[in-house]
Amino acid sequence: MEIPQKMKAARFYNVNEPLKIEEVPVPQLKDDEVLVQLKAVGLCGSDIHIAYEGVTATDYQPIILGHEPSGIVVQTGANVQGWEIGTRVSVFPIIYCGSCPNCISGHSEICYELKVLGVHRDGGLAEYMAIPAKNLVKLPNNIPFTIGAIITDAVATPFHALIDRAQLRAGESVAIFGAGGLGLHAVQIARMAGAKQIIVVDVKDEQLERAKQLGADISINSKYESPVEVIKKSTNGYGVDVAAEFVGLQETIKQAAASAGVGGRVVVSGIGPEPIQLMATEKFVRKQLSLHGSFGLTKQTVEQLAALAGNGRMNLEDSITHTFPLYEVNTALHYLHEKIENPTRIVITFE
Repeated sequence: MEIPQKMKAARFYNVNEPLKIEEVPVPQLKDDEVLVQLKAVGLCGSDIHIAYEGVTATDYQPIILGHEPSGIVVQTGANVQGWEIGTRVSVFPIIYCGSCPNCISGHSEICYELKVLGVHRDGGLAEYMAIPAKNLVKLPNNIPFTIGAIITDAVATPFHALIDRAQLRAGESVAIFGAGGLGLHAVQIARMAGAKQIIVVDVKDEQLERAKQLGADISINSKYESPVEVIKKSTNGYGVDVAAEFVGLQETIKQAAASAGVGGRVVVSGIGPEPIQLMATEKFVRKQLSLHGSFGLTKQTVEQLAALAGNGRMNLEDSITHTFPLYEVNTALHYLHEKIENPTRIVITFE
């Protein structure tokens, strides 16, 4: 296909200012890169941290946001092999060096030279994007581009938190704090992993009901009852094996830690500005708790999820509650920020 010289892109200039839809040059490829024509890009709480809250600072402005892309390979760099024009792909959103100690040990998500799409370099809210070929994941033909987009973060992030970091095992109990996009996918992942008891905590009854429909055994609205007390009572006083936090608030992180049983694992994936304060040191030590931070995902996680979705092991169709075209990106961000119509995942489409 003929590649145009210009493309439309949604660019971030300043906090609490609408993204600007502008015409910019289509990026030129480096030898190890491919050009992807975007078909879908998921929006995420991290985009809200940038555009509305200023919690996450971008490396420069203006910058193209969007770190959950999927699309079609339309051009390849001089040194790229194994990727044909027309291949459907999801894009692993973390640019990694591949040679630092963390990358070599399989932890590219904390690469020493890490760069995240839409934060450190231009992301996917544009008609085209250039990306290193090693960041591509082949998307099975039976997976829509919308799902191909959200598996790159919205599904992969809770998978990484529960399976890779907390190492949730079959027959264990888990408490999930936050029933937004990440938490609801965490419910499905915990169920698929064979958790014997899945407890979900949130402040919205609608989200808790969704969690029950997806497989949660117990739902707790923390506006009306103490999550720690209910979780202890529901586990015969022991607490859960794994407590996973997807909100990023000091209060919910503290509740997660208090909900974990002796020898339990606490994993924090939510991001916020508040410090982590758990409990008295003596109690933390005597309970022999493990506290894990969980950042993002690995490329292997995206590959696993593409295979699981392609084989029908995960049903993610209902996860996408809203879609908007690129020119309505600010409306989409407003819906996500204000939780209008209780979105699970919002996706920008280019069809």
